[in-house]
Amino acid sequence: MYALLTVPFLVLAAVVTVATARRAGFADRMRASAWAAIVLIVLTAIFDNVMIAADLFTYPEHLISGIRIGLAPIEDFSYPLAAAFLVPAVRCLLTPRGIEEQP
Repeated sequence: MYALLTVPFLVLAAVVTVATARRAGFADRMRASAWAAIVLIVLTAIFDNVMIAADLFTYPEHLISGIRIGLAPIEDFSYPLAAAFLVPAVRCLLTPRGIEEQP
């Protein structure tokens, strides 16, 4: 069930990111997004595991895939992954052409 909740976020991130493919700096943006995704996933792994271990929240077993990284269900990692690509893509689309930042 939780896995199905992540699908719209991942699809939206993919569609918006692909929509920026012809904008200047796409390769650099993808590289930066990939690094941001790695950092966010590591932080999610650390803090989700700490919060779950502290019993701040739990997940009903029948609503998760059962795949975990430590105590955190794999579904938790889709949101930082989507954000790492969606936020820069939205910013890119909201920036008028010709005003893109130059390296």
